[in-house]
Amino acid sequence: MGIKEGLEHTLDLLESCGNPHHQLNTIHIAGTNGKGSTSSMLASILGSAGYKVGLYTSPHLIRFNERIIVNDQSISDDEIVSFLDKYDDEIDRIQSTFFETTTVMALNYFYQKKVDIAIIEVGLGVRLDSTNVISPQITAITPISLDHQHILGDDILKIAKEKSGIIKRNIPLVLSTQDRELKSYILKVAQKMNSSVIDIGKISNINLTTSGTEFKSKWGKFTSPLIGYHQSQNSTTAIAIAKTFDSKINHQTIQHGLNQTKWNGRLQKISNKLPIYYDVAHNAKGIDVTTDSIVSIYNKLPHIVLSIKGDKDVELISNELINQYKSLIITGSNKLELMNANELFKYFNNNSNHINIEMVDSLKNSFDILINRVKSSHHPGIIMGSHYLAKAVFDKFGIFK
Repeated sequence: MGIKEGLEHTLDLLESCGNPHHQLNTIHIAGTNGKGSTSSMLASILGSAGYKVGLYTSPHLIRFNERIIVNDQSISDDEIVSFLDKYDDEIDRIQSTFFETTTVMALNYFYQKKVDIAIIEVGLGVRLDSTNVISPQITAITPISLDHQHILGDDILKIAKEKSGIIKRNIPLVLSTQDRELKSYILKVAQKMNSSVIDIGKISNINLTTSGTEFKSKWGKFTSPLIGYHQSQNSTTAIAIAKTFDSKINHQTIQHGLNQTKWNGRLQKISNKLPIYYDVAHNAKGIDVTTDSIVSIYNKLPHIVLSIKGDKDVELISNELINQYKSLIITGSNKLELMNANELFKYFNNNSNHINIEMVDSLKNSFDILINRVKSSHHPGIIMGSHYLAKAVFDKFGIFK
């Protein structure tokens, strides 16, 4: 049914299910970049503290089941089918969209599983997002930048307005690092809603390695298995939410939770023998922090394979990548809902600031070229641009087999 703005369909379907969201304790997380990583680390920390934790994220990488998890266990095929069979008539009557149906399925599942807390990642925007039907115990906003402008607007403050729709009256807000103008706007909204703000504060002593990210926050020194300067922010945001939820969670429990975090497709090393990584970064800011992190670790520019969806601001991404690569391979796949390689290539080839760039029609061939270049040049490699690349990447490099 595509995308529909508004909460009416979601609320209608929830009512058909007995309004399970009224019986759930929830944490609601919004942002442009990092909300999935933050949600995953938070779930792991709270799980390590002994809580039964539901986790709802989107999109998935390989299987739909990845979106709905309780304590590291994905919803089963049978449970998905059971929900759809039971509420099929209602879904048709309401004409619920895919995401509306998925959101209700997740909330209903978490209620059935009697979770102690459900972590709900926003799908798109916030204000009119299906997930905004919940009454959370805590809300959080990860870094905001331009993305999905065709839906959310092409002005960063317009996007901040949408994201600020997560702020609820008298409910604490955990706020990650933001640009000054955005932070000022969010704080004004929080003040108006009498929402106390927990700022994650300054992060220092950040050190990136091939196995994770070391950092120091006001809660102490920690190591995250997720790689990148941005992951120090995401980790600290997860810690801040966990401490707000339960102040008794100690340093050891937090570190154990971080150690147990598994979040694929985020600067994930996909080759045993070569420094080749896969990242789902798909907007200018995300791509910038990804390339910056790899350069910091290896002190060399990476060879990059790039493929993105057609709804992205290619011009912003193109400008962000100037001087950020050793070589750039542009590819695509209509079958995977990715931009045609030739169409994407035009944006880069028409920019005289781009050098060492070529177009490769086949995803598989682009991966082979990348492997050979990494082997021969001793520079790292990154495949990036979309969640939709995941299956092709994992099939090629033997992940999950």
